[in-house]
Amino acid sequence: MPNTPERIDLGGGLSISRLVCGLWQVADLEKDGTTLDPERGADALDAYARAGFDSFDMADHYGSAELIAGRLLARHGSGAGRPLAFTKWCPEPGPMTAAVVRRGVQERLDRLGVDRVDLLQFHWWSFEHPAWLDALHEMARLRQEGLIGAIGVTNFDAAHLAVALADGVPVLTNQVSFSLVDRRAAGDLSALCRAKGVKLLAYGTLCGGFLSNKWLGRPEPASMPDWSRSKYKRFIDAAGGWDVFQGILRAAAEIARKHGVSLSNVATRWVLEHEAVAAAIIGARLGESEHRDDNLGAFAFALDAEDKGRLDEAFAAATPIPGDCGDEYRRPPYLTASGDLSHHLDALPSIFTAEPMPGRPDRLRVSSGSVWEPIAGYSRAVRVKDTIRVSGTTATHGGDRCVAPGDPGAQTTYILDKVAASIAALGGSMEDVVRTRIYLRDVAKWEPASRAHGRVFGAIKPANTLVQAGALVGDYEVEIEVEAVVD
Repeated sequence: MPNTPERIDLGGGLSISRLVCGLWQVADLEKDGTTLDPERGADALDAYARAGFDSFDMADHYGSAELIAGRLLARHGSGAGRPLAFTKWCPEPGPMTAAVVRRGVQERLDRLGVDRVDLLQFHWWSFEHPAWLDALHEMARLRQEGLIGAIGVTNFDAAHLAVALADGVPVLTNQVSFSLVDRRAAGDLSALCRAKGVKLLAYGTLCGGFLSNKWLGRPEPASMPDWSRSKYKRFIDAAGGWDVFQGILRAAAEIARKHGVSLSNVATRWVLEHEAVAAAIIGARLGESEHRDDNLGAFAFALDAEDKGRLDEAFAAATPIPGDCGDEYRRPPYLTASGDLSHHLDALPSIFTAEPMPGRPDRLRVSSGSVWEPIAGYSRAVRVKDTIRVSGTTATHGGDRCVAPGDPGAQTTYILDKVAASIAALGGSMEDVVRTRIYLRDVAKWEPASRAHGRVFGAIKPANTLVQAGALVGDYEVEIEVEAVVD
């Protein structure tokens, strides 16, 4: 049995433990309004650090986690071997000016008591609001200033991570759910990360403790005592229910007995053996429940072909978690600690505003702010009675900047977000779309554009036309127009 966790070099001098201590449970421990004592909390983190678990993950909304980590960092100074603190900034959608982003970053620095955040991870609620790109580019400038060591994102699906990378954002990591129950990250996201050198930080690897011997053969619980298990019980239900979950537990338990390790070790090892995964994030309950010695068992063995085949048999009985990574925060089924997030998402501000057309009470229109709209005299979208028509739309950010030059797949993703926002502003949704037309600069690049279209419309299946249009204006590879009929 190793004495400390394995380490991995992410580049740029960032060497981290492959078992990262997640501090999300601080918020759970403080949910009754009682704040943890920061010094005692730092004592608990120090015990992890001394045992080699020296990489800590937190967020702006994890209660006092940043303050506790800050006390720990203050004890170690800035010398070699100090613990690492990864945190997240999760702003509400809205204008992401340089000042707004700097304030968000500075608050992280102040709460941690440092001059530079080792890894700052960015979460965004709705990609229909395009200011997420402004935020990431401003974070990249603050990284050049030395305020940020490395940039990560959290809960980004493969399509939007691809947009960020194609647009030149230096994303090093993406933190997503990944476990024996939730295997979405093993697909397109892992393939993209392998191709682009991005590493995954996997959370939920033990499903809030459900992936352990404790639950093997146990009856389905009637209620959940904390946020974490409430969340992951929803994942279990979505994956086929308790009986299917018990099948996965039995397979993992057989493998654990074979190797002389715990069931949880098998669950962690399965995730860590994916090439795109840098580390798994394990919960630290600050003295309540610590399993450091058991967690080290994940590095004492490797899964062989027989083990993987046994797990695949159990997976075959399960229902794949729908969508891509992060979808649980943005669309049904909402697999979060608080459940249905539709009320929160409906309250988010739209990037577009519908305006009446003078003298035409049956018409509404929206403008996207493109420099071309007033010059050529057109709207981004117009609604007449129950029909919405969206003009030919390119990957134009703000007034005139082309997003992801040369990448038709990334541009299509950005365009369809823009289309979705314009339709929503006029009272419709992408489910109302009945016709799309895709114009390509180069028809040889049809596949990435078509796949991006399919990710959005795979279940809706509107009528579609795809043609080569030749030389589109500027660096645009794709232009798309859409029609929707609102019931």
